[in-house]
Amino acid sequence: MTQPQSGTSGPVEHIHWRSLIAAVAAISAVGLAIGLGLPLLSIIMEKRGISPTLIGINSAMAGVAAMVAAPFTTRLAHGLGTSTTMLLAIVLAAISGLGFYYIENFWLWFPLRLVFHGAITTLFILSEFWINAAAPPRRRGLVLGIYATVLSLGFAAGPLLFSLLGSQGVLPFAVGAMIILLAAVPIFIARRESPIITEKPEAHFMRYVLLVPTATAAVFVFGAVEVGGLSLFPIYATRAGFSEPQAALLLTVMGIGNMAFQIPLGMVSDRMRDRRGLLTIMAVIGLIGALSLPLVSQNWILMAVVLFVWGGCVAGLYTVGLSHLGSRLVGADLAAANAAFIFCYAVGTVVGPQAIGGAMDVSGNDGFAWAIVAFFGFYLILSLGRMVFRPKQG
Repeated sequence: MTQPQSGTSGPVEHIHWRSLIAAVAAISAVGLAIGLGLPLLSIIMEKRGISPTLIGINSAMAGVAAMVAAPFTTRLAHGLGTSTTMLLAIVLAAISGLGFYYIENFWLWFPLRLVFHGAITTLFILSEFWINAAAPPRRRGLVLGIYATVLSLGFAAGPLLFSLLGSQGVLPFAVGAMIILLAAVPIFIARRESPIITEKPEAHFMRYVLLVPTATAAVFVFGAVEVGGLSLFPIYATRAGFSEPQAALLLTVMGIGNMAFQIPLGMVSDRMRDRRGLLTIMAVIGLIGALSLPLVSQNWILMAVVLFVWGGCVAGLYTVGLSHLGSRLVGADLAAANAAFIFCYAVGTVVGPQAIGGAMDVSGNDGFAWAIVAFFGFYLILSLGRMVFRPKQG
């Protein structure tokens, strides 16, 4: 059972704003720091003469770290408490983030990535668990839409901050570490309202991947399409005839759609008895959008319109999937399912770029679209099958 430390049990009736602000502000600060850190580390490695292949392998450690940390997060929170575990993760992330400046040996950056991104994964899992636990069922979609929107703003602001700070000296690392540490303030203030995991999860961790497959498959597809698409879309766009600035602007349009759609989609999901229907609709739009990419690849405006709507619906798989998860489970089971949710996202971030890149090698530039079509097709088969054969399950 999950309950605030004040002793209130059962589903909450009203939004716990202090809890919501604490969790959202904390993870948004972390998102800002990640948005700053990822390009910073890549630029530094490139300046040191590290090959693009090794840079890619080192960057992929983020997904590996998430897969390693996810199964243990709920047990840590059960033993130490949700807020205490989050505070410890913040300290560990800040110290390891600063360590990238002081440790110049490239090979030591691999274990350092594991520590940094493992701590970040813990923060993501427990913040989403906290938000789900603090949200009343009838407003869960709205609350998670706010969370997703603010988090997207944090990620978007990180590269802007990098452009202002540059990559020289300790300053960008110190700023990143300070931003992460600031995330501890709202968590500490609201620590008495953090949800308590009083029991261990009822099932093995991997069981939760299959317990609500409509949600976990949605976030897998989101991770694959988001990371694979962001990584390879500039190549796809420039091969299609767009300039690099035009390609970058198209990514910006997709990011704007991502932010613009999350609160409305969350509010729509609150009005639906079965959120799987909305997830299926978004997957259909994602499939149609991917199919249309080769058809609009010669017209920048049409491409921008498609990417605006497409980006919002793709990101909606995460928001509505997380809301669906919260509507099905509570307490320790919800915390463990949140961990499984992030685990599936991490698997998607590793699989997506490989699958989309391989498809482009085999099928040419349009392989970008066909690979994404395959991901959405897989999800549609699963979601429609679940709705037909498991009408009351996730």
